Amino acid sequence: MARGSVLYTLATHTSGRGNVMADLVLGDLIAHCGQGQRGAGIYEGSRGMRATAAWLLLLPLPHPQLSPAAWPQASSRLSRSQGRGSSQRWSQPISARQSERQHSPSGTAELTAVSAWRGSMAMSPLLYYALPALGSYVVISMFFLRRPHLLHTPWVPAFFPRLGAHRGGSGERLENTMEAMENSVAQRADLLELDCQLTRDGVVVVSHDENLSRQSGVNRDVGSLDFEELPLYKEELEVYFSPGHFAHGSDRHMTCLEDVFQRFPRMPMSLEVKGENVELIHKIAGLVRRFDRCEITIWASEKSSIMKKCRAANPEMPFSFTISRGFRLLLLYYLGLLPFIPIPERFLICFLPTIINRTYFPFSSPGLNQLAAVLSKWFIMRKSLIQHLEQRGVQVIFWCLNEESDFEVAFSLGATGVMTDYPTALRRYLDNQRAAARAS
Repeated sequence: MARGSVLYTLATHTSGRGNVMADLVLGDLIAHCGQGQRGAGIYEGSRGMRATAAWLLLLPLPHPQLSPAAWPQASSRLSRSQGRGSSQRWSQPISARQSERQHSPSGTAELTAVSAWRGSMAMSPLLYYALPALGSYVVISMFFLRRPHLLHTPWVPAFFPRLGAHRGGSGERLENTMEAMENSVAQRADLLELDCQLTRDGVVVVSHDENLSRQSGVNRDVGSLDFEELPLYKEELEVYFSPGHFAHGSDRHMTCLEDVFQRFPRMPMSLEVKGENVELIHKIAGLVRRFDRCEITIWASEKSSIMKKCRAANPEMPFSFTISRGFRLLLLYYLGLLPFIPIPERFLICFLPTIINRTYFPFSSPGLNQLAAVLSKWFIMRKSLIQHLEQRGVQVIFWCLNEESDFEVAFSLGATGVMTDYPTALRRYLDNQRAAARAS
């Protein structure tokens, strides 16, 4: 069937009262086809045609290029069925008929609407190509998001840390001390998270802060003292992620990383480097090689510039996402590009958004706190993202969680493990979950 006949069929099977706007639209269709007075006769002859024009206004599609051969037949049929009484009026030019309507308020408004409709018709051919392409892209992206093994060979981890001890287990013993680490190992921790600094005499020590004021009350930097000059920890230290809670311990000595490696030779560890200290980075890399623990020691840092130096010093060690790389990961995920992009990182160690209002989030207003918590929860806590990373061998660890409700949220999302200040509490939760699973 010719395209002109299609329009005729639509017109003769559409009922309803025409209006000025429909008249103008269909007149525009006819003018576009260059059919002159013959097209005008068809136009005037059918109220159904005017209703069809009104209906066409709702479709952002290009109007059909009507076949000239179809118009005589359509005109004859319409003349016989609807009559020729009003065709004389449409013998005048279309521009003149439009001018008549410009003198009425309703006509002016409808002319404006028609102009907008014409503009939408000019853009709509792009939709014929863009929408199918976009739809195909979304389908392909979702397919490979769920089946990344078809594009990438997953990394096989050397260990699976379910229980990570933050700062060695800083909620139950003084942070980063040998006593804290031994307590965590006794609770069957799978990973020790430690922070490293360098003394003036070149010893790598386990310390979260460069300045010792918070930890020991001495306003000196670690790098300004020899190892033997380092002060003792305070008798109690507040747990950073549990404000108001204090940890105690009999061991108040700072320990060096070499002693930690000797004491726990096969315990996986995450070593965070906070400063751009090349000497510190190379000394850590050398110690890891010396104790043959490249596969079970993770490079960690918030800054990509530091991570670049760490990877150069020892590329055999797995490493975690930096902050900027983490945001890039989220961007790729929401753009649908993540399934097609290589991921060199082996660990995603990130905060759980539900703990924002219980920590030191940088907003003083409770309203902003709540908004930030909701937005970050929506953007970060995506189960499909975590599942995709796990299938590619990237282990997801949420930190720093100290309450059972947070443990539940993290593992329900599919996280590999949790970093906590309280290894005893997390071990109790994991054991209870295992017992419940066996009972069921």
